[in-house]
Amino acid sequence: MHFMMCSLPQDIQREEGLGNFRKALKLIERWLKDERISSIQKERLLYEKERINRLLETYPFSEKQAIVKAKEIIQDFSTEEFHSLLEEGYIDYIVVEGEKKFEKRFIPNIGFALNEYRERIKKDPDSEKARSSLNDRLVELTSGAKPKKYRVHARIEAKIEDGAGFFRVWLPFPKEEFQISDVKFLRASQKDCFISPNSSEQRIVYFEGKEKEYFVEFEYTVREWVHNSGYNIDSNLDQYLCEEPPHIVFTPYIRKLTDTVTGEEKDPYLRARKIYDWITKHVRYSYVRPYATYENIAQYVAENLKGDCGFQAILFITMCRIAGIAARWQSGWYANPYFASPHDWALFYVQPYGWLPADLSFGGARRDNEQFRQFYFGNLDGFRMVANSGFARDFVPKTNFYRDDPTDNQVGEAEAEDRKVRLKSKIQIVKFEEIQEG
Repeated sequence: MHFMMCSLPQDIQREEGLGNFRKALKLIERWLKDERISSIQKERLLYEKERINRLLETYPFSEKQAIVKAKEIIQDFSTEEFHSLLEEGYIDYIVVEGEKKFEKRFIPNIGFALNEYRERIKKDPDSEKARSSLNDRLVELTSGAKPKKYRVHARIEAKIEDGAGFFRVWLPFPKEEFQISDVKFLRASQKDCFISPNSSEQRIVYFEGKEKEYFVEFEYTVREWVHNSGYNIDSNLDQYLCEEPPHIVFTPYIRKLTDTVTGEEKDPYLRARKIYDWITKHVRYSYVRPYATYENIAQYVAENLKGDCGFQAILFITMCRIAGIAARWQSGWYANPYFASPHDWALFYVQPYGWLPADLSFGGARRDNEQFRQFYFGNLDGFRMVANSGFARDFVPKTNFYRDDPTDNQVGEAEAEDRKVRLKSKIQIVKFEEIQEG
């Protein structure tokens, strides 16, 4: 998606900023008829029509609906509180044709920003069990416990929510690398599905057919990544030191920020730690819009000091590369005995250790426990499934239409012969067992 490096014409930007999206779409059509535009600008304009649709879907609530929703989820919440939080900038909205429209996940974002509201938001029992289990394990690991290995049996199923047709479906499948081994395909909704090679940077199971429901089950072994665990893999690092537009870009501000954060430090490991420390202490976790709606993710995080797991990982990767430290993407699921959900983190390369993990969002979420925060620089818990080793990579085989998430694949993608279609996905942990060693 290099075309995202091309800014929109000023008149389109102006109308979008005012919330006049119908007028913006008309201006896009006018520009597309202009014979002077470059091929890259044409791609950018065509994509903007898709981006606007995704943006409007992400802000579904009117002010009245948003207040009702907040009162359902936040204990003893009042209309006055809503307006106060809105005034203070804690509630995300855009203007659409003259009306404020509020982001889907504005309620948990209030909790991420303000502890007093986090305590009032209704808790999910499985999430609380998983949080407690992880904290117990972190206590053990930071006290010198031996790393464990786990055998995981997982399933992802997806249902197409869009009409009939002949469909192509891509579901995530685990990669054997670093902490992941012994991957085994168990079963799928179709016998003739295709599994992309382990070398694929975004590994998938691929289906074709008229059916509207698909699934795959697999097993893998995951090891807690503590004190390097022997992953000293020396490879061609050049590709992990360069820009990858539009999101990993060495902008003047991020260059200056990196210089300020790393200072006079020369040791690559300590430079990476300074970058990790700055992000985990300054950037607040926040749900974000679909990645496909952003023009430059690293710049967004650096300027707004908020972002989800992937956003924080992208800023870390960008700053490391500017600092001369090879860094790359790793993602898939945070998968524990209770549930699994999409999650992203980063790897960085320094001698003599080789590749090391850095989980910015997990570290930042534990800034009130310095030992836990430091753990996620160079170490990783064992509650992971890795499907992606590259950011914004094509599938094998490729899609024909814009992906819901052009940067990553954690819940699947689907399309028909003539259009992109949406999936409703469900991840299930069937079995999660510790492997007893020696």
